[in-house]
Amino acid sequence: MNQPLRIVTRSSPMALAQVERVRSLLAETDPGLAVEVVPITTTADKWTGSLTALGGKANFVKEIDAVLAAGAADVAVHCLKDMPGETPLPEGMTIAAYLDRDDVRDCLISPAGHTLAELPQGSRVGTSSVRRRAQLAAIRPDLEFEDFRGNANRRLEKLFNGEVDAAVLAVSGLERIGRTEVITEVFEPETVLPPVGAGILALQCREDDSTTIGVLAPLNDPKTWREADCERMFLHVLQGHCNSPIAGYATEANGELTLRGAVYSLDGKTVLTARETAGALAPADLGTAVALAIAQQGGRGLIESIDH
Repeated sequence: MNQPLRIVTRSSPMALAQVERVRSLLAETDPGLAVEVVPITTTADKWTGSLTALGGKANFVKEIDAVLAAGAADVAVHCLKDMPGETPLPEGMTIAAYLDRDDVRDCLISPAGHTLAELPQGSRVGTSSVRRRAQLAAIRPDLEFEDFRGNANRRLEKLFNGEVDAAVLAVSGLERIGRTEVITEVFEPETVLPPVGAGILALQCREDDSTTIGVLAPLNDPKTWREADCERMFLHVLQGHCNSPIAGYATEANGELTLRGAVYSLDGKTVLTARETAGALAPADLGTAVALAIAQQGGRGLIESIDH
């Protein structure tokens, strides 16, 4: 590649850390490649209210995709969990690689050092994720949940300024910004099921850009690709929107893929779950099978009953 590889990304510290990871991997696979970062601040990054009011989590990616489509960048780095699952990729776009998956778990941060079980009655917990709220409400229905937006550093600042009593963030995000020392409790997937695409960075480019696709191909992790393919199809079949408490986590062990999926009511009182192992099924077919199993339990109706 004769020209620098231009990477467009959100301008938050976490997003820039993700780009540095891509840059370091490219330095190993293509040592002579120059990399140029194109940071932008999206509307969603500046928004402090509900994502539903803004139009959904697509706002985290659509302005970045516009830069890519216009030819002002060659590749976009997206957190897969921020990419809408109910609609396909924008026309002319493709995923060139998924990086090796990071930690998928959520964690609790309590300045007082409390675990979830130890939080005082009625504690205020900061999280804007309906998936986290629903699962935590099922365990601790007495907790009060407050919208908690902003990049990870900003959320930590608000937490330690006393705006809430505790907060829930992704372990991988805290790892990327070097703040894991604040973690009070890590939730295993059996306790809090992760979102679709948790811990996965997607490298998106124009589908007609064979040069960039070739440069990025060595960065792809086949295991992560299969897990992502499975989870994304699960979300697509259920037509989950940004206000849907949906969780889905695929794991591959000994060459066999397993997907556990769930849909929750906003208050966590209704939980619909399904779990299947692929066997002879392709990853996307496994995602479809688990989604249909939940749909048969009333999952689609539950999703459609939630405003979005």
